[in-house]
Amino acid sequence: MFSKPILDSAYAIHTGLGPGLLEGIYELAMIHELGKKGVKVQKQVALPVIYDGVNFDAGLRLDLLVEGCIILELKAVESILPVHKAQILTYLKLANKRLGFLLNFNVASMKDGIERVVL
Repeated sequence: MFSKPILDSAYAIHTGLGPGLLEGIYELAMIHELGKKGVKVQKQVALPVIYDGVNFDAGLRLDLLVEGCIILELKAVESILPVHKAQILTYLKLANKRLGFLLNFNVASMKDGIERVVL
């Protein structure tokens, strides 16, 4: 599957850049690293919100979508809060995807910034 290149990329970026940068920089770096590995990645993918049969154009976007099946939600925050995990679970549900990763690059060790989320 594509979990290994995702995790390898996250570790490489964290080692190379370190914590403390803006989320957008880590997003660009993930696109670059995954591209080097031959993994297809889309950024800022529009996510429709359909409720009660009505499609709301809410401007909701996924940070990254890997190979059309894995959602990456990138953070650069002091700590992951329960709402961050709830956010990616909602994204998985709305996008009808099963697997996602919540990646927080603002940590001393990247192993503490990775959470695998399965719907």
